[in-house]
Amino acid sequence: MIVMMPRLFKTFAVLAALFHALAAGAELPRPVLQALKTAGIPAGSVGVVVQEVGAARPTLVHEAHDSMNPASVMKLVTTYAALELLGPAFRWKTEAYVDGNDVVLKGYGDPKLNYESFWMLLRNLRARGLRDIRGDLVLDRSYFGPVADGRIDDDAFRPYNVTPDALLVNFKSLRFSFAPVDSAVRVFAEPALPGLELVNSLKLAEGSCPEGKAFRSLIQAEFRSKPPRASFTGAYPLSCGEKELNVALYEPQEYVAAMVKQLWAEMGGTWTGVVRQGVASPNARLFYLHESEPLAEIVRDINKFSNNVMARQLYLTIAAEIGGPPARPELALVAIRQVLISRGIQAPELVMENGSGLSRVERASAGTIAAVLHAAWRSAVMPEFMSSLPVVAADGTMKKRLLGAGIAGNAHIKTGLLQDVRSIAGYVLDRQGRRYLVVMLINHPRASSEGEPVLNAMLEWVYEGATSRAGAKARPPSGGPQRP
Repeated sequence: MIVMMPRLFKTFAVLAALFHALAAGAELPRPVLQALKTAGIPAGSVGVVVQEVGAARPTLVHEAHDSMNPASVMKLVTTYAALELLGPAFRWKTEAYVDGNDVVLKGYGDPKLNYESFWMLLRNLRARGLRDIRGDLVLDRSYFGPVADGRIDDDAFRPYNVTPDALLVNFKSLRFSFAPVDSAVRVFAEPALPGLELVNSLKLAEGSCPEGKAFRSLIQAEFRSKPPRASFTGAYPLSCGEKELNVALYEPQEYVAAMVKQLWAEMGGTWTGVVRQGVASPNARLFYLHESEPLAEIVRDINKFSNNVMARQLYLTIAAEIGGPPARPELALVAIRQVLISRGIQAPELVMENGSGLSRVERASAGTIAAVLHAAWRSAVMPEFMSSLPVVAADGTMKKRLLGAGIAGNAHIKTGLLQDVRSIAGYVLDRQGRRYLVVMLINHPRASSEGEPVLNAMLEWVYEGATSRAGAKARPPSGGPQRP
């Protein structure tokens, strides 16, 4: 168990208090106001903080203390706290025991026990002399306590709705690939698990290629878990080229069973038993210990690509490492609050359900997110944290945004998107070489459909020189906090 040592930094305490106490409603920059008007979003639905890194006062503050849904920007709170609590070199383990004729796999919440990692785990069992599994494959998931499924919508087969699991293999997902070949559409699944029924009645067609749910509707994708079945019966536009669709089709236990059947047979091994839940007996022998990538790499996957399942796995890992297993989500929030308070960030409005931002109940203010960015900038884990954020117009969730703009390549920005929510938070290097932290949260019915140009306008305004063109300088109210 890791015990957090209290470290109180006066600068952070003053900064956090300042954000909370600053008067709301500072005038937003003209380009941002124009973008809001065009989008039909009132300024009161927006929370903003812009501040030069290391400066005593923000350049711009607007509704910064309001409690808002931050969407995936909440991942910044989770990943920063995890880096501080666990350290960038922290690794998850997965243990394999030989228990009589049975093999027991015990998981500790590895967020990235993907296809390749699981293949390596089984390959190492073979290399150490295990040729045949004569008994059962026992799955020990006891490191995590019961977890609510936490679905954000009714689309149960989307990977972002996968429930956390102490032994989550490959996100229990399949990747369906579609490739036009001659006059037909080829469809194949990876991994191609035994028992999967794949129905492909797709026909090549003309027209544009839609994205997201529109693409799934066009190809009339239908899925079933028991027995696993995927059906595609619509039209496939030639303009789509090669496309991929990730689907969480199997139940967790059945998924592991199918993976082992496929991979173990490919390695020349035999297995005659079944998969069941359980734990190792006192006489079980630890046969192999598999380790994950370090936390610094996991954090990059979480923030660059806004991976919700990995963020939820990390959130529960914090709970188990700090409070002991089985992991309970409320213990993760206790540990994260301890980190924030030790940096002088009180965050009374903070509500965390699963740490991913894929939630209708999670709340934070722009001021709290900004204070976290300041704390991270001054932390020893700053390089790992900052490098995990998407680079504008280069990678991750910002890869296709602001292409060709001056800010391209000059900002590390985490994005957030839910129905009625859009958000950004991160660091911008402006034209003069000054670095700013930027937070902007939009909560409004038009945010998800119309909010992106507003966020882009804010980023471009900061890049072009926020200090010289700020609409209003933030100033502490009378009786506000004083510098030490």
